[in-house]
Amino acid sequence: MKAPQFEARMLAGPVGQLDTLVLDSALDGPARGIALVAHPNPTQGGTNTNKIVHTLAKLLSRRGYVAYCPNLRGVGKSEGVHDFGHAEVDDMAAVLAVAQAEHPGLPLILAGFSFGTYVQSQLCARLGEAAVQALILIGPATSRWQLPAVPAHTIVVHGEQDEVVALQSVFDWARPQSLPVTVLPGAGHFFHGKLTQLADIVNRALG
Repeated sequence: MKAPQFEARMLAGPVGQLDTLVLDSALDGPARGIALVAHPNPTQGGTNTNKIVHTLAKLLSRRGYVAYCPNLRGVGKSEGVHDFGHAEVDDMAAVLAVAQAEHPGLPLILAGFSFGTYVQSQLCARLGEAAVQALILIGPATSRWQLPAVPAHTIVVHGEQDEVVALQSVFDWARPQSLPVTVLPGAGHFFHGKLTQLADIVNRALG
């Protein structure tokens, strides 16, 4: 197994360059898939350097995926203006186009944390369930944005003591979809001290 490092790249987006971190597959041989990881709310300091973003990217790298972690419009060095989760879907689609050009024909995983769950669930709906191997939603921000329905096999993990998005709100969103939610006892929104457990939960859920 290799030990790849995050590579800073500027990728073409709909309204300018997107400041993106790319982490190659840690496995020997060609990559097994593509993963896109979306950051938390930039109006509250969320960027692609977030610990949960990196935890997910590193886990997926160890599973053989190339992880693309963009700063969406108006964040970090990315051009454009923050659009509260709407046009950011176009940004993520542009990153996907680059990733698929660089790694054609590979399966796709979409992952997001908090605000990033809103972006990725919209992108998943746009692409269609058949185009996405797995959708990973960590701390879905269901009380702040109207997340669409998601595929039945979506991996949802929420902290029992989430102080930003109440667990009840996630249950209210998941219940009509009969969507399972994995609750990490004692965890807050940012999963402080729980990142290893979080990675283990996602890893097991991916099978």
